[in-house]
Amino acid sequence: MPRPLHHRSSSRILRAALLALTLALLAPAGAGAQSGGTPPTGGPAPTPPAPGSPTPSSPGTTAFDGNGMWIWVLPRTEGGNLQAIIAKARRYNMRTLFIKSADGVNTWRQFTPQMIATFRAAGFKVCGWHYVYGRRPLAEAYASAYAKRQGADCFVIDAEAEYEGRYVAADQYVRKLRALVGASFPLSLAGFPYVHFHPSFPYSVFMAPGMATVNQPQMYWKAIGVSPDRNYATTYTHNRIYQRPIFPLGQTYERAPAAQIKRFRQLGASYQARGVSWWVWQQTSDVQWRALSEPVPSLAATFQAVNEYPALGLRSKGDQVVQAQLLLRSAGQPVPVDGIFGASTRNFVRTFQAQRSLPQTGRLDAATWPELLRYKPVNVRWRTSGRTVKAFPAAAGARRTLVAPAPRSASLPARAYELPRKGPFPAP
Repeated sequence: MPRPLHHRSSSRILRAALLALTLALLAPAGAGAQSGGTPPTGGPAPTPPAPGSPTPSSPGTTAFDGNGMWIWVLPRTEGGNLQAIIAKARRYNMRTLFIKSADGVNTWRQFTPQMIATFRAAGFKVCGWHYVYGRRPLAEAYASAYAKRQGADCFVIDAEAEYEGRYVAADQYVRKLRALVGASFPLSLAGFPYVHFHPSFPYSVFMAPGMATVNQPQMYWKAIGVSPDRNYATTYTHNRIYQRPIFPLGQTYERAPAAQIKRFRQLGASYQARGVSWWVWQQTSDVQWRALSEPVPSLAATFQAVNEYPALGLRSKGDQVVQAQLLLRSAGQPVPVDGIFGASTRNFVRTFQAQRSLPQTGRLDAATWPELLRYKPVNVRWRTSGRTVKAFPAAAGARRTLVAPAPRSASLPARAYELPRKGPFPAP
């Protein structure tokens, strides 16, 4: 099971020390690089999509589809030999390479147009990823957009503990990033997989309509201390309400057993994931590489994917409640958006249920979620204080925007960190 809540600042300092020499080589001249953050992880795709969730593109049409491998420090991957990377990626049927392009406000020099062109000429997609902190969100947005400027096929936001409670910063960052890269450029969020462990993390902001189009929860089952089956069931149950296709990011680090890697792949197919990727190239053994590519039998005849929703009711708190409140407002219920499931939210849920001839439980349950997910959450601009107001755009037919102070749930501590720290990780 996940370890109890603990402070992660000391581990970030250790990681920073480990990476100091590498960052000195990779970061722009004169820039002080920040710590490397935790490795991004992967999450599954919805099973099946709930009513109202976006229809996935045809298989194979995005850089997230198929098999992918993550690379942290390119010069320490196959000795930095791009042809050796290409040969190995081909041998084990990889399709996309996720390569670090920035950290904090600093871009990484390893992410170059020449590197991208070499991999693309060999038939691979190349995506950038960026560990973000939220202290300078606009500067981080420009650093993130660097990946597209260099020619990336997609981009991954690796936001974790530093963004907990930072609704305003998350809103500023992701809106600016979307403006910089354009409306159609593929963006994903690689965050903690167990949403209910992180009530103050702004999942609803990063995956708001028009922002991140893909969800890549960090599904490191071995690091978390559970089976691949439990990991999938928990992750899908709590991420489904954000209405984004889930692309599992599994683990090869910590000597993840080959049998569990194969099981993770089988579960991905059972949960209808269109792509699975893996952290991390440098810590993948020959046995694990084979487990990533060898054919595995289908579970179709023996396995039923979990298709559940989080049960929310009186006294529930956190971003899942924020998401529910935004959906209720879209459905015409003027519920306060504060992340707290109090008597007011319960009454609005009952009204919503009555209007749709559902049992009036006042809870968000298996009968209510599918009806609620027929709606898109309202567009909201988060600010540090003030009262909630509606802004009506001048353009005819444009969606209303809700301007609201950060929800009360933003001050809640994490219940636990399901990705435990065991010292500096992973050594490049």
